[in-house]
Amino acid sequence: MMKLFAITLLATGALFSATAQQTQGKVVFERTVQMQIRIATNDGGNDEAIQNMLPKTRKDKFELSFANNTTIWKQMEEEPQDDMGSGQAVGGMQIRMIGAGSDDVLYSQLETTRKVELRELGTKKFIVEDSIKPMNWKLSEETKTILGHLCRKATSQKIGTRMMMNMDNGKMERKEIADTSYIIAWFASDIPVSSGPAEYQAQLPGMILELDINNGKTIYQALEISPKVDIASIKEPKGAKKLTPAEFNKERDKMFEEMGRNNGGPGRTIRISN
Repeated sequence: MMKLFAITLLATGALFSATAQQTQGKVVFERTVQMQIRIATNDGGNDEAIQNMLPKTRKDKFELSFANNTTIWKQMEEEPQDDMGSGQAVGGMQIRMIGAGSDDVLYSQLETTRKVELRELGTKKFIVEDSIKPMNWKLSEETKTILGHLCRKATSQKIGTRMMMNMDNGKMERKEIADTSYIIAWFASDIPVSSGPAEYQAQLPGMILELDINNGKTIYQALEISPKVDIASIKEPKGAKKLTPAEFNKERDKMFEEMGRNNGGPGRTIRISN
């Protein structure tokens, strides 16, 4: 009788383990961006030759920590990039690649669809609070396995704007243009947390482990998944001036205007964002 009871317990434990779902942990993502760079000069420089010498892709790693329906998204310690990322001179100009602030942090509350960001602009940092905007997703029956998790395909479109930056005759021009992003996401239902990379929080009924934006122009891929997480670290960022999204955009515009004024003339430094 005692032996039978022990076997029953063992079987019940195995069943519980098989059906358990991960609701907290950490995912490491790699982001690959196809760089789109256009340089216009009137000082004798060879635009095409310079562009051919520039890197065509940029890779960065990020980590997503999640627990109790809250998440933290942040960039991991930066790894060495291509030589062009260090400010090497090319064709009489110095090229330095810059991206989003490496100290940027995105905190999200999934149930209340609230997000708080710590954003870096030059030497300044700001807190920006906003709501998470839901997207319209079309679910597919197509599946594939990512890191041992069966993932389902979902597609969507995101209508918004993007920034186009050009250096023309020593003057940096920055223009906001209309843009529609076409998105393919692969999400794992056995990680029943409506989260994923970057701003793609509170979107699908499971963790997004792969994201393809505009046919490979930007790709997020999960590299590691761990059930271990420092829950205490998943907290709202503080300690900087609070701005609305509109106020932050004005601050960003002012910074780019200053960059344009400070980078004119032959032998100038051109900063190109990805």
